[in-house]
Amino acid sequence: MSPEQFLELAKVLPEPLLLVSSKGELLASNQPVADMLGLRRQELRGKMLFDLVTECANDIIKYLQACSSSRAMILGSLTLRRNDGQTLICRSQGAVIQPWSAESSALIVLRLENRTVASNNFLLLNDKIEELAKEVQKRKQAELELQKANEELEIRVEERTIALQETLNELQITQTQLIQAEKMSSLGQMIAGIAHEVNNPVSFIYGNLHHAHKYTQDLLKLLQIYQQACPNLPLELEKQIEEIDLDFLIEDIIKLFDSMRVGTERIREIVQSLRNFSRLDEAELKQVNIHEGIDSTLMILEHRLQATQEYPEIHVIRKYGQLPNVTCYPGQLNQVFMNILANAIDALERSAIAGRWSAVNSTTIDNPQIEIRTEVINQNWIMVTIADNGLGINEQVRSKLFDPFFTTKPVGKGTGLGLYVSYQIIVEKHGGKLSCFSTVGKGAEFMIKIPVK
Repeated sequence: MSPEQFLELAKVLPEPLLLVSSKGELLASNQPVADMLGLRRQELRGKMLFDLVTECANDIIKYLQACSSSRAMILGSLTLRRNDGQTLICRSQGAVIQPWSAESSALIVLRLENRTVASNNFLLLNDKIEELAKEVQKRKQAELELQKANEELEIRVEERTIALQETLNELQITQTQLIQAEKMSSLGQMIAGIAHEVNNPVSFIYGNLHHAHKYTQDLLKLLQIYQQACPNLPLELEKQIEEIDLDFLIEDIIKLFDSMRVGTERIREIVQSLRNFSRLDEAELKQVNIHEGIDSTLMILEHRLQATQEYPEIHVIRKYGQLPNVTCYPGQLNQVFMNILANAIDALERSAIAGRWSAVNSTTIDNPQIEIRTEVINQNWIMVTIADNGLGINEQVRSKLFDPFFTTKPVGKGTGLGLYVSYQIIVEKHGGKLSCFSTVGKGAEFMIKIPVK
């Protein structure tokens, strides 16, 4: 930078600036320097820095050499001789803008600052810094308080979110339960209606079947007497007897009546089971036979127990004890039996898919089966256990069986509420206990304990 360029820059700056060489030659200055000395700027031309200060030339040269050989700003102290004979102690900041070389001398910029003013400014600056520190401290405190408030707010929001999520889950469960209850109520009404409609014609058939059998026996006895009284029958009758194969007809008609009687009795049993199962819409406590509820549920699920091309037949083993009538909500208890038995069938079907059994050959000893056992624990409690011999349930799944919306079935195959609702019915509605025991590879067992009253 040339002295002219420095002057152009220094003119616009309010700070006192000097451009000197490393030998102390005064190359340029701006008006603030002249004001500090009480001179005109033209009077500074051609002067040496030694002419303007009280310090000895040797100290000045050392200071300038330090400035020319350092890339950092060098602080110093200069005492200026004012034109009025007064001295002015200044703090100087020296920086080289053209390093010294063999071809040219170093150019050094000196920034001068009145020490008194600088001290006052320093004090003011300290005050400002102290005020700023206090303000920073206040802001830090405010930030800490704000952070604490945010943390508390986040905790409250999280608690609120959890509470809302729990409420939403409860509403979803309640909604699903209401829908399921409505479906089960409709199912109960439909089954009761079907049982009633079927029962009327079946009762008519069953009631008349006895008379028809008696009338047929009378006719056959009359025919036998007629054959004995008239051994020589006309040729036309002989021919007709041969055509209808009378002996086979007499033998077979007896079997037909027996099979019709067995069939109508079976229909009556089915109707009775449907009536028992239709207790699903009953909401009052009643004394009922637990075995009737289990048998009626098995009747409803009988089509799923039969062998198909994909699955072998599922055998049901009943080991019923001598149970007293139990005071309970029969419809809800039937719903529990339905959920657990349906899950057992699902488990056995999954086991069959996994290759444990063959749908073609299911005559082996280790065939798919469900064992239902009932027994009296004591005079106040009874127990019902429903066990399958499927692949079993691992501990991770077993620990979540009674959680709402938990299911291992594919989407659309289960709601995850069957066992949750069953747990509520047994534990909350009947004051009983519902638990599951399982060993992987050896099936699962559900144990229901309910009080007799």
